[in-house]
Amino acid sequence: MRWLIIALLAVLLYLYGVATDELPVRLASKPIPVIALLFWLRGFPASAYRNRIALGLVFSLVGDVLLAWPADLFVFGLGAFLLAHLAYLSAYLSDSRRLAPLALAFAASTAAGMFGVLTSAGLGPLLVPVALYALTIGAMLWRALARIGTAGVPVHSARLAAGGAALFVLSDSLIGIDRFVMPFEAAPYAIILSYWAGQWAIAASAARPR
Repeated sequence: MRWLIIALLAVLLYLYGVATDELPVRLASKPIPVIALLFWLRGFPASAYRNRIALGLVFSLVGDVLLAWPADLFVFGLGAFLLAHLAYLSAYLSDSRRLAPLALAFAASTAAGMFGVLTSAGLGPLLVPVALYALTIGAMLWRALARIGTAGVPVHSARLAAGGAALFVLSDSLIGIDRFVMPFEAAPYAIILSYWAGQWAIAASAARPR
């Protein structure tokens, strides 16, 4: 519980940094929630699923730092989060391989829609990296949704992972819209809150009965 309290306090500190435009506050506080989630995750029973979720959090932590840095490291941050999604994808595949066609159709249409909106604004040299990212995040969402109803996968774990994946997709979509399509004032808050809520849910999905 203490790690979740630390994460919440860091979230509030980061939001304060955004509201007051304090770059040092944002840089110092942004990595803390994911670091706290990593320590929280250590208290869960060991499993391949938990370890792969932890790896995804580590890559996400790298992405957080790269995107928060004053220099334009967007492509490198994109790469780090792509690896995070691959780690989550691997975790979801570790306990469910069923096709789940409805989940596939929903995830594919979501990823294609997100990519279509971004390409409408013109991506230039980022077209291929963003296409690969959209494909990866769509696959991650599909496999998270596919765990729901799978025999042997705890219901709470499946629902948390699916909800977390959906929030992560929402956060990434908002980043793309704000950066490439139409910047909006609430973006910093909507992006980070959906992102952290998604990461919490994904991490919480690794809690299994001992």
